[in-house]
Amino acid sequence: MVQMVDTANHIAGYAAKAARVKVIAAYPITPQTTVVEKIADFVESGQMDAEYIRVESEHSAMVACIGAAAAGVRTFTATSAHGLALMHEALHWASGSRLPIVMAVVNRAMGAPWSIWPDLSDSLSQRDTGWIQFYCADNQEVFDTIVQAYKICENERVFLPAMVCLEGFILSHTTAPFNLPDQEKVDAFLPSYKSGWMLDVNKPRSHANLVAPEYYMEFRYKIQEAMENAKQLISETDREYGEQFGREYGGMIEKYRCEDADLVIMTIGTMGAEAKLAVDKLRKEGQKVGSARIRVYRPYPVEDILKLAENVKMISTIDRHISFGMEGFLGSETKAALFGRKDEPMVASFIAGLGGRDVTAEGIETMAKKSLRSLRQGRVEKGTEWFDLKE
Repeated sequence: MVQMVDTANHIAGYAAKAARVKVIAAYPITPQTTVVEKIADFVESGQMDAEYIRVESEHSAMVACIGAAAAGVRTFTATSAHGLALMHEALHWASGSRLPIVMAVVNRAMGAPWSIWPDLSDSLSQRDTGWIQFYCADNQEVFDTIVQAYKICENERVFLPAMVCLEGFILSHTTAPFNLPDQEKVDAFLPSYKSGWMLDVNKPRSHANLVAPEYYMEFRYKIQEAMENAKQLISETDREYGEQFGREYGGMIEKYRCEDADLVIMTIGTMGAEAKLAVDKLRKEGQKVGSARIRVYRPYPVEDILKLAENVKMISTIDRHISFGMEGFLGSETKAALFGRKDEPMVASFIAGLGGRDVTAEGIETMAKKSLRSLRQGRVEKGTEWFDLKE
């Protein structure tokens, strides 16, 4: 093991190298560019035995990965924001073709107005494309999750692609310590890629061709079934990774001081780290508050949320995203997961941090105290509240 200090974008490149990726399709976009630049350095210097394809757009990057994965090799790419949006059509082809591509998504707000700062609107807008979605809270988790993602996605019970999401600038360009495991240990954890199917000129076949209505639904059912299978594998893989490398993240949800909590603050991504600080402060004040960071958004951790809610009186969700005309996805889907449950806890929903606006531990503490007041009153005054909105 080597201890290093680097940005999350470079760490994503180290993870692709450690996973022995064989094809990288690259197109630059802020704040993702340094991911593929780092990999280009590895390939050019001979540190990485891989084919590096410079394409003309993000759509082409994904199509190149689809072709490479279909030919039987491990593939990787990275993108952000409008680049991910341009890939939208091809994302469906990747999941529908059951190809275990892993992609780093460096989260950035969508225009207009133009922004290069982070929120989760880019990746969450792709929630229904059939991709597993991981969200990281720190630089080390970026490395660990990319390696884990390959093992999960390449399992014969899954064979689906995955996005490993990290917030732009907050992680992508922030330097932090991380542990780079020995290559032999990574190889022992992550075996060589064996595809579920492969294009072979010597054994011609048709795949993902036109399908009539009497069979199309079954293809979609199999993707849903694979998502359900992934839930168990994500938790198992995280535990196995912890045993071998000394780091694990709670599987689908990272919980913090939730055992006796009346209120749980639910977040995604880097806000999870800030929520822990807020929880510690509130605990010192005698408030029974915990935090739960959704590490995997697709498949949604319904069973984990139900278990979490067994002894909790209230959950407050904080979304760095808005589904226009409704609320944040985290708020909506948590309410849906809990609907009809006996002794269903109250749920308060907050929208915060859009377009890169800072969400601090103090801000999360303020949202938690508002929720505690609602809990004492026995009702949530506003279904969804926009936090720190300028007048």
